[in-house]
Amino acid sequence: MEIVVTLDQMRFWHESWRRVGKTVALVPTMGALHAGHLALVAKAAEIADKVVVSIFVNPLQFGPSEDFSRYPRDLTLDLEKLAHLGKADLIFNPSVEVMYPGGTSLTTVVVGEMSQVLCGRSRPTHFAGVTTVVTKLLHIVQPDVAVFGQKDAQQLAIIRQMVHDLNFPVKVVGVATVREPSGLALSSRNRYLSPEEKEKASYLYQGLKAAETLFQRGERRAEVLVAWVKNTLAEADLSAEYVECVDFESLRPVEIIERPVTLALAAYVGTARLIDNITLDPGH
Repeated sequence: MEIVVTLDQMRFWHESWRRVGKTVALVPTMGALHAGHLALVAKAAEIADKVVVSIFVNPLQFGPSEDFSRYPRDLTLDLEKLAHLGKADLIFNPSVEVMYPGGTSLTTVVVGEMSQVLCGRSRPTHFAGVTTVVTKLLHIVQPDVAVFGQKDAQQLAIIRQMVHDLNFPVKVVGVATVREPSGLALSSRNRYLSPEEKEKASYLYQGLKAAETLFQRGERRAEVLVAWVKNTLAEADLSAEYVECVDFESLRPVEIIERPVTLALAAYVGTARLIDNITLDPGH
């Protein structure tokens, strides 16, 4: 497992693999790796010859009052986990100076209205930061496949749209959310939670599953499913930042579910802002 920190080093390995006909998968991360990240790496190893894991805490996707400075970082532990998994071939761990000479980027990539809904309302610059850094990583690594988690469903939909619109020669693959036994979606920010807050946070998924049960019984009105989620959260004295039902691909609001949708939410539990979602497909 090689560790590289410069663009030239990354390109050297990419060109070496290309010369012998190897396919490459990229798993972009911000480190603080957990079993959810490792599932992405394992999936990448199934579908490509070589796997690159990027570890880079991207300042562009944090707002001025958000947790960039205290975002969990433990490169040594991350490398131990990846080495134990044995599926990654190369770790790309650039500095901010390498990714953004001068400390920022005068050029940004923005995926219009999709970046302004759901989490984009309270984090108006977040997705421009995500799509800009992913664009840079795709140019630098030049993978055949890029692997992302379904837990960040809005991010996944936006990246798929960006790749389509900008004609990137890369396939975007989504991997199902990995959860704790309570149902809580694994997240690097879960380490902010106390044991009591973790128990409370499990109601996020319980609310989504309650709505899913109603959906499976035939309910197709989005407002009813959303209300069901909110009622479940209220039982744990949780108030969501949002609970919404949107089209799986376009992220536009849906009133009656006639095609796959994402039922998504965001809520604060203690100081941690947590997100979660499920897919509801009337065809299944």
